[in-house]
Amino acid sequence: MISVNQYFPIFETCINQYHVKDSVDQALENPYQEGSFEALLFHKCWIDTVQWHFEDLIREPGIDPQGGMDLKRRIDKSNQKRTDMVEQMDDWFLDSFKEVAAKKEANLNTESPAWVVDRLSILALKIYHMQEQASRSDVDDTHRQKSKVRLDVLLEQKQDLTTAFGQLLDEYKAGSKVMKVYRQMKLYNDPTTNPALYGKPNH
Repeated sequence: MISVNQYFPIFETCINQYHVKDSVDQALENPYQEGSFEALLFHKCWIDTVQWHFEDLIREPGIDPQGGMDLKRRIDKSNQKRTDMVEQMDDWFLDSFKEVAAKKEANLNTESPAWVVDRLSILALKIYHMQEQASRSDVDDTHRQKSKVRLDVLLEQKQDLTTAFGQLLDEYKAGSKVMKVYRQMKLYNDPTTNPALYGKPNH
């Protein structure tokens, strides 16, 4: 298992690679070995990065209704991919800790490890784009300073969340935390559970 301190550099590699072309339509080119956890981290961040820019695009004031609807459907599909990837990563964590015997006093965490990874990936995107805002030459000093203050907070969050996550994984290894995963079970994407998809009248 790689160190939690290695996660962020992988996210930064992903985000920087995306911004070479800066297009939501570009193909994923994963530089890490297929099947490795590093490849999973890169892929997860790529999904988040594309979705980040989808969310930017759909807020364009002049977007036409059909274009907006098409983009909304792409966002829905992307969000499902994001959830699927989180569950795939949790499967990896479950397998990693399956031989650990939980102590009698072991307790639960409020979220699974992969959802912490999700938060770290989104945080990496916030830091990248806040650095961008703090460095803009087409805005006044007030904007840059406000962005710098926010950036400092995000960097503190990065340190705190990375440290806390490392401590959590150590607790799993020691058996003082019990890992438990609940699948998301999103009803709106399932044609058997969304009334608008299975045709229930007057839903």
